[in-house]
Amino acid sequence: MGRLFTSESVTEGHPDKICDQVSDAILDEIIKGDKKARVACETVVTTGQVIVVGEISTKTYVDIPKIVRKTISEIGYTRAKFGFDAETCAVLTSIDEQSPDIAGGVDSSLEIREGEDEEILSTGAGDQGMMFGFATNETPEYIPLPISLAHKLSRRLSEVRKDGTIPYLRPDGKTQVTVEYEGDRPVRIDTIVVSAQHREDITNENLKEDIINHVIKNVIDENLLDSKTKYFINPTGRFVIGGPHGDSGLTGRKVIVDTYGGYGRHGGGAFSGKDPTKVDRSGAYAARWIAKNLVAAGIADKLEIEIAYAIGVAKPVSITVDTFGTGKISDEEIVEIVENEFDLTPDAIINELDLLRPIYRQTAAYGHFGRSDINLPWEELNKVNNIRKYLKVNGVI
Repeated sequence: MGRLFTSESVTEGHPDKICDQVSDAILDEIIKGDKKARVACETVVTTGQVIVVGEISTKTYVDIPKIVRKTISEIGYTRAKFGFDAETCAVLTSIDEQSPDIAGGVDSSLEIREGEDEEILSTGAGDQGMMFGFATNETPEYIPLPISLAHKLSRRLSEVRKDGTIPYLRPDGKTQVTVEYEGDRPVRIDTIVVSAQHREDITNENLKEDIINHVIKNVIDENLLDSKTKYFINPTGRFVIGGPHGDSGLTGRKVIVDTYGGYGRHGGGAFSGKDPTKVDRSGAYAARWIAKNLVAAGIADKLEIEIAYAIGVAKPVSITVDTFGTGKISDEEIVEIVENEFDLTPDAIINELDLLRPIYRQTAAYGHFGRSDINLPWEELNKVNNIRKYLKVNGVI
């Protein structure tokens, strides 16, 4: 047997993902009315309750309880028997303004304060930290196959619930896919795990048959399945109590699901509920954009980039690249390409990727990267031709 790697995903009805979507729905609504708003919004859910907390500085007004109820209703929690009801749950809010100590460094970067007269450096990073971007050419989406398939299974679970193909499903659910690799090449699916919340009167046998026929076979290429592939469908035998009634939820608790399924490193910062001056979000999006364009240009088969920032400082403090031995040129030469072709100050990232738009709730379930179902600016391959010029100079192509 070759090397095995496993990644998981969760549906939009998972308690943590409810929180991510609520936080990003609030962010989207604020950005509609105030592009200069500063938003750091966290959500907690538990039985019968939603609590929204954070730091928000804005000139616009949004009805947070209304946004919360609308988001949860669209996810599918519309009846108490599902474990949560958007209309009757309690919604509590505790919002403060962004600290003026932070705001001063974000609104006017260290470079500006020290006399560098460059408009693009006007915004300082909203926090310190390191962000990682990753890409691999093992899938058309340039993300690892395990997380790609896990997301597709989760999304399909919600589709068959909403369109009535499997009408007894409820919003909560989780998926997991184990892929066998020979070297760096995925060759087969070793294990598939699907846990789906369901109506009380449904047997595990009935559920397993429907999940295999309408979810797994719809998503997974049959050439990746064989007689040794293992299927675990609701392995506890029963999943009736789910959603916030079954487990509490919190914004930002699914950062590995949001990114690369554990295949690449992670800096630890969550995305949802944060406006793009927070480099936890915008820096990670820029890193993905860079990695995807570099791999698509043929620089490497697999590439990871780390970008690090200091709070209040516009320019990154470091840029590091790792091609895991697959690079056509040295990692140091790739860093030079990144520095020449990508401006990684917060203002430049926000402008280049057009991030001051209400685009965030759609990212809050089924991953922020490798999405073929929605158009995201950090997934565009708009730097490939520029990057290939460096390969020509180096005689690689």
